[in-house]
Amino acid sequence: MSAQAQSPADEPAPHWSPQTLSVTAGRPQDPGAPLNQPPVLASNFRDGGDRLYARFGTPSHDAFEEAIGALEGGLAVGFSSGMAAAAAILGTLPAGARVVTSDNIYHGVRGLLADLERLGSAVDVRVDALDLIAVEQALTDAALLWIETPSNPLIQVLDVERLCRLAEAHGVPVVVDSTFATPMRLNPLALGATYVVHSATKYIGGHSDLLMGVVVARDEERLAPISEQRTLRGAAPGALETFLALRGLRTLGLRLDRAETNALVLAQRLLEHPNVTEVFYPGLPSDPGHLTASRQMRGFGAMLSFCVASEDEADRVLARCRLIVGATSLGGVESTAERRNRWHEGTRTGLIRLSVGIEDLDDIWADLSAALDQLSPQTQV
Repeated sequence: MSAQAQSPADEPAPHWSPQTLSVTAGRPQDPGAPLNQPPVLASNFRDGGDRLYARFGTPSHDAFEEAIGALEGGLAVGFSSGMAAAAAILGTLPAGARVVTSDNIYHGVRGLLADLERLGSAVDVRVDALDLIAVEQALTDAALLWIETPSNPLIQVLDVERLCRLAEAHGVPVVVDSTFATPMRLNPLALGATYVVHSATKYIGGHSDLLMGVVVARDEERLAPISEQRTLRGAAPGALETFLALRGLRTLGLRLDRAETNALVLAQRLLEHPNVTEVFYPGLPSDPGHLTASRQMRGFGAMLSFCVASEDEADRVLARCRLIVGATSLGGVESTAERRNRWHEGTRTGLIRLSVGIEDLDDIWADLSAALDQLSPQTQV
């Protein structure tokens, strides 16, 4: 008797590259199905099936979550924003939990922790995560370690594997905000992290047209309470946002490759410009995070920051740019920049964060160099 033919959907998943997975993961496999999951614009479903209500998940959510999970090597759940994803993780902690945070985490998460601390729900313990001795001391009696790499806005690179080993020795789970790296450049779960969080609004969506977040956990046991938080808080993303995020994921590798190529050349040129005082980009051999990034990442990303002499001069640079758009957020196909101290972050004087886009490199540089050239010669260094 001949063996029944096995369908491709039943076969073990091939060991494809991240680029291939970003294109193929999460696709419907049934005969006659569309090549990609369309948005399911429904809030409720007929009784008798495995669906009930969109707040609990839809086929649109499943497709996106399967794709991100495949890229990160874990199980994923999507959220209505990156902040909703962060709130869900923190919502699983016991009252008064000590949360050890690297001192360079996203200011929105810092604000959320401050609010939780005001309510007695958490205690934010800040630490320089480049100082492993300080981290180890802070981990005593901690409930969670939260780090971000590369960081915002100084693009610092943390040693994820070493930090995870320290946390594991203390029985402390680790969250890595990998928004800047994306799953194409860094996979924290493989380095020992418990959770990965992304603002999918940024590079994953990639077109500045959606708000969405995602948490990826090591296993179902870790994911279940996060998923429950999404349901309880009503933080599921909309069907259209989920569709757009999945569509953005399909071109993430190509977009990031182009933007990263642009970013490296821009960083090198900025380093030589007389009106630039500092450049922060891990792709530069002189950057403090270069060796760590070379070891744990598959590239250096497309975010960079640089400083001019003053906050006023930073504003003048941004006002002079015609191609580079003055705007917050990041990760879109267009180049955007902002003076980060407008948010009172207390970062370096005159710091401009640049999200490098996929425009022609020479056009980006012509725009930026013209803006820098018009600064007063008295401030040249």
